[in-house]
Amino acid sequence: MTDADQIIDALRSGHVHLAALVRGLPANDLTRRSGAADWDVSQVLSHLGSGAEIALAALEAALDGAAVPGGDFNKEVWARWDAMSPAERAAGFLTANETLVARYEGLDARTRKELRIVFGFLPAPVDVTTAARMRLNEFALHTWDVEVAFDPAATLAPAATEPLLDQVSMFLGFITKAEALNDRPVAIAVRVTSPDRSFGLSVADAVALTDEPAQPDAVLSAPAEWWLRLASGRHAAEHTPATVTLTGGKLTLDELRGVFTGF
Repeated sequence: MTDADQIIDALRSGHVHLAALVRGLPANDLTRRSGAADWDVSQVLSHLGSGAEIALAALEAALDGAAVPGGDFNKEVWARWDAMSPAERAAGFLTANETLVARYEGLDARTRKELRIVFGFLPAPVDVTTAARMRLNEFALHTWDVEVAFDPAATLAPAATEPLLDQVSMFLGFITKAEALNDRPVAIAVRVTSPDRSFGLSVADAVALTDEPAQPDAVLSAPAEWWLRLASGRHAAEHTPATVTLTGGKLTLDELRGVFTGF
């Protein structure tokens, strides 16, 4: 199984899981506050649904050898979803995300390997693996935003966790604030489980992943899914499992949380 196959399979299992939850939600639950501080559950579904439409348009353009729709297209999609009622957003999400996932599933092996997709916010076209992984990142984290509205101990889907570990570095510049430590550089050894990985985290002028330092200032031990949630700003104490520890004495877990502003 290729990386693209694994990621597309994770998109499918994630859709099946979230769709089952969404179909069972009464109207009043759609307006519950989600894990995304400024959105209710229906607004998270709106974001996922509109994002599915925009991602599908980019995929179809690549398959047709056409230009990707411009910024006005995105604005029109967002405006339409913003105008929907909570129930319409939930129903629209089910349709839009199913359509995108099915389109990825329909790509043959050669297309999965050779196709290049243009996204206006990236400097160069990307392959199907990268495009699908970006969608999986968004989908898995916003699925958590929905689930945590009903279960404070919600975790990221295991099928999404492993393929997303390799993508954290792509977004560190956008979702971190090195100055949160007040010019106090630290080198952290990060050791995660399920799957097991070890690497380093440097917080200095910028935040970067490194090799595991030989003499770390601190050691962070956590489930891999929580590391992904930390990196994306979904790290509140009430959603942090007891297995998360930070040792070394040079900074606290709350100080580390302040580095990751998330999205």
